[in-house]
Amino acid sequence: MQANAKETMNLLKELVSIPSPSGNTFGIITYIKNWFGERDIPSRVTNKGGLIVTFQGENHQEHRVLTAHVDTLGAMVKEIKPDGRLKMSMIGGFRWNAAEGEYCTVETAEGKKYTGTILLHQASVHTYKNAGTLERSNDNMEVRLDEVIHSKEDAEALGISVGDFISFDPRPQITESGFFKSRHIDDKASVAMLMKAAELLKTEDITLPYTTHFIIANNEEIGFGGNSNIPFETKEYIAVDMGALGDGQSSDEFTVSICAKDSSGPYHYGLRKHLVQLAKDHDIDYKVDIYNYYGSDASAAVKAGADIKHGLIGAGVDASHANERTHEKSLYHTETLILRYLTSSLSND
Repeated sequence: MQANAKETMNLLKELVSIPSPSGNTFGIITYIKNWFGERDIPSRVTNKGGLIVTFQGENHQEHRVLTAHVDTLGAMVKEIKPDGRLKMSMIGGFRWNAAEGEYCTVETAEGKKYTGTILLHQASVHTYKNAGTLERSNDNMEVRLDEVIHSKEDAEALGISVGDFISFDPRPQITESGFFKSRHIDDKASVAMLMKAAELLKTEDITLPYTTHFIIANNEEIGFGGNSNIPFETKEYIAVDMGALGDGQSSDEFTVSICAKDSSGPYHYGLRKHLVQLAKDHDIDYKVDIYNYYGSDASAAVKAGADIKHGLIGAGVDASHANERTHEKSLYHTETLILRYLTSSLSND
């Protein structure tokens, strides 16, 4: 099996273009289920709205799980202001300055969609002398709708109400230098890689050493994902998520990140060493890193009481939870490690 980062990036561009804030992921789960169906890969939707694909392995007594999450950051309408603009409630962990000036779409309960822009209420420097220093907070940020609206009643007449979902425009671009920049690379890059891995297993008719489940989770950004769907026989659980970059981090946009520890504590040491050894054995460029302000579905599974070895790998993503970017080299090395892991033995430690 051979990874193809350019194909993965093309699929990723499709995925990030489908709105899917946590709590409103039906559309993208349907897209992915249909994508698997077109390739004759059976999948099932869970009660929580996630998706599971299972490959029967030579060993059916010991299982593996790999998961990636398709839900993204976003917001909900918290209040319709007297002038018809919208106050928001965050979905997921980000800062309002990371979304300021972003185009967005408000989807009503009836499925109507309206575009708008996320702005500081005091955005005009010609009117507000403190426009640059005001805190970007729930009280000061709002959605300016692209509709003729003068009042709360005008907005309500469009069908807009409290609880409507707000998704951020991704604006994806693939550059000639190999970068992929967009919102929601976290974690749709990982979803794309698992989808392509599943396609390779099917087209090349590969039987894995262990029965393996791919869980496309849909609630990771709010603290839980596919963890209620971990089969009892599961020995190892790998979250494929992102490597967060910044000062003091070893991760970059050109290698696969292997997480040693995050805010939940250390990941399983034996499994981490197994992943590192696979990278060394197969000329996969990697970095081991620690993420102090990070959690994954793997750590959530352990907290929930799952008796598993848990690990975390992913592409290096710059400006996480903001205007994100990664490179095709990082996607290639991450996808290659996924493929090598799938065909490897269970870790010994």
